[in-house]
Amino acid sequence: MIYWQLFLAFFLPGILGYGGGPASIPLVENEVVDRYGWLTTTEFSEVLALGNALPGPIATKMAGYIGYMEGGILGAAVALFATVAPSLLLMIAFLGLLMKYKESPKVKRMTQLVRPAIAVLLGVMTLDFFTQSYESAGWLQTVVIGAAAYLLLEKWKVHPVYVIGGALVYGALFMGRI
Repeated sequence: MIYWQLFLAFFLPGILGYGGGPASIPLVENEVVDRYGWLTTTEFSEVLALGNALPGPIATKMAGYIGYMEGGILGAAVALFATVAPSLLLMIAFLGLLMKYKESPKVKRMTQLVRPAIAVLLGVMTLDFFTQSYESAGWLQTVVIGAAAYLLLEKWKVHPVYVIGGALVYGALFMGRI
């Protein structure tokens, strides 16, 4: 029974919490504190603070922690799945719908219009990254890292994980920060 309760406690906020993890936190609190009484309000606020202190999505961290407290490893797995299940189901449904109508002229036009918008968004993000890098590290460091990353990724086809790791090591050794 606890696993079903864990599933409902995190699945319902995932469906109703429009806006992601921060928007669903009050709904999770209602389920965890008021409905099932697994935590007090103070304990919930401590779990929330701990979740905010760690990197990654807050809803999944809270679900894993509370699920583990209440149901062990299986409880953590159930709560984590319940947290991501609404998005997963919607993505599968959307992908199925997209695949069903992929030959439709309207869908083809839509994808043709979306691609340039994504390219522009990625370009703006890249420009912002270079601007921030220039301001914090200077033009020489920005050019060296940018050129090295480009050559490693595009010319020599090095896996991105190694390029990112190398950039971290470079930053630690030559820039004094990671």
